[in-house]
Amino acid sequence: MSNSKMAIALMLFFAMYTATSVNAQSKNKQTETFKVWGNCGMCEKTIEKSLNLKGISSAEWNKDTKMITIVFNPKKITLATIHKKIASVGYDTELETANDEVYNKLHGCCQYERKNK
Repeated sequence: MSNSKMAIALMLFFAMYTATSVNAQSKNKQTETFKVWGNCGMCEKTIEKSLNLKGISSAEWNKDTKMITIVFNPKKITLATIHKKIASVGYDTELETANDEVYNKLHGCCQYERKNK
């Protein structure tokens, strides 16, 4: 086989391998949107940073709507674990309530009106 044919064959193989890998990865992704209480840009930073975890591709919280959209791999992390992780840094979600001690340590502007208090 000539060098040019070998190069074309290798490029085709690489392209097919990459397409297969990307397709397999997207099958394992799930997107969820739910409410997380908070007030400001500091809240946004803390909430999103708390989700810098293996299995989470992206997390974007909107301070106006109080909604977070998360893209994650449910084989690596569960939705329940995600809710618990957000609550562990002081923010209530639809399913979890933050510990009072952690909530009380939030900066004054981050202390939102509690859903169950």
